[in-house]
Amino acid sequence: MSSAAVRAFAPGRVNLIGEHTDYNDGLCLPFAIERGVTVTARPRDGADIEARALDLCQDDRFSLCDEIRPPHPGRAGAPHGWTRFVRGAAAELTRAGLEPRPCVLEIHGDVPRGAGLSSSAALSVALCLALCTVAAREPPATVELARLCSRMENDWCGAQTGLLDPLASLLGRRQHAVRLDMRELTWTHVELDLGEHVLATLDSGASRTLAESGYNERREECRRAAAALGVESLRDARSGTDLPEPLGRRVRHVLSENRRVDDAVSALRDRDPHALGALLDASHASLRDDYEVSTPDVERTVERCKRAGALGARIVGGGFGGSVLGLFPPGAELPDRAVSVAPGPRARLL
Repeated sequence: MSSAAVRAFAPGRVNLIGEHTDYNDGLCLPFAIERGVTVTARPRDGADIEARALDLCQDDRFSLCDEIRPPHPGRAGAPHGWTRFVRGAAAELTRAGLEPRPCVLEIHGDVPRGAGLSSSAALSVALCLALCTVAAREPPATVELARLCSRMENDWCGAQTGLLDPLASLLGRRQHAVRLDMRELTWTHVELDLGEHVLATLDSGASRTLAESGYNERREECRRAAAALGVESLRDARSGTDLPEPLGRRVRHVLSENRRVDDAVSALRDRDPHALGALLDASHASLRDDYEVSTPDVERTVERCKRAGALGARIVGGGFGGSVLGLFPPGAELPDRAVSVAPGPRARLL
C-alpha cells in the first residue's frame, strides 16, 4: 500500500426541480455545485482512524480492531454528529469487503451545513473515496457507492434519505444538470445554459429542527398512500383523489412534480428561462400546499427573491427550513447573502 496522502472532493448539489420524488421512484433534475467537502487521508501506523473536522475544531478516534456499531440511545461512547459519518463510512466499507486502513482524516467543507445543499451527502461521498483510495482499493461503482452512502445516512444518522443526493454528487458535470430516473437508476445529462440568467440560493435562516422528523414522516405517508392504492410506489399512481387527506395531497405533489421535471428538461433544451421560472414557482406552491414542507421563514425568503426580480423561486432540499433557489434575470441585484450557483464537476480525487 502507498504511504502517500490522498485528497478526495465531493460537491454539494442543488436540485433544480423534482423534490421528494426520489424515494417514490420518480424523476429528479439536480446538478452538482462548485462547493463541497474535501477529505484528506494520510496513512498512519497502528489500528486507529483519527478524524479531524477542521471547520468545527473537533476530533474523533476509534480502532479498526473494534466492532464499529451504529449509534444507540444511551450507549456509552456512541458516535454523534459528524463522527457518525466517519464511523459509518468505515463500517459500511468493511461490510462491502473494502476494509479501510489506519489513517488520519482531515475534513474541510465550504458548502453550508443544514441549508438544503446536501452537505451530508458530500461528506459521505468524500469520506468513502478517500478511505478507499488511501487503502489502495477501487471505490464501488456509481450506484453501489450511492447506496452505501445512503446506508450511512439511514443507519448511522437516522435520516431516511435516498440515492438522489449521492448520485448528484457522483454524476456532476460542468454546465449540465442530470435527469435521474430513480426507478430505473438511469440518468441523462442535460445542458444547463441560461445565458446571462443566474441561479442563486438564499438561506432562509430557519432552524431545521423539524427537518429530520418531518422528512421521515413524509416518507411514511407516501408508503401508506402507495399501500392504500395497491401500487409498489407512487410512480405507478394515477391519482390520489380517493385517499384521505393528507395522503391525497402527497400523491398530487409527487405526480405533478414528476411532470415538472420533464417540462423543465424541455425548457432547458428550448433555452426558455421564463418557462423554467414558472415551473420553479409551481413546484414551490406544490411543496408548500400539497407536501407541506415550507415554513414562514421560507415563505418570506421566497418573497425576497421575487421582489428582487426572480422569474421563479422554490424551497430546495428536504424542507422545514434550509435554502430557497431563485432564477434571476440578467442585471438583477441578488438579495443580500444570496449565493450564485452553477453546475460543477463530479466527486473526484484531487
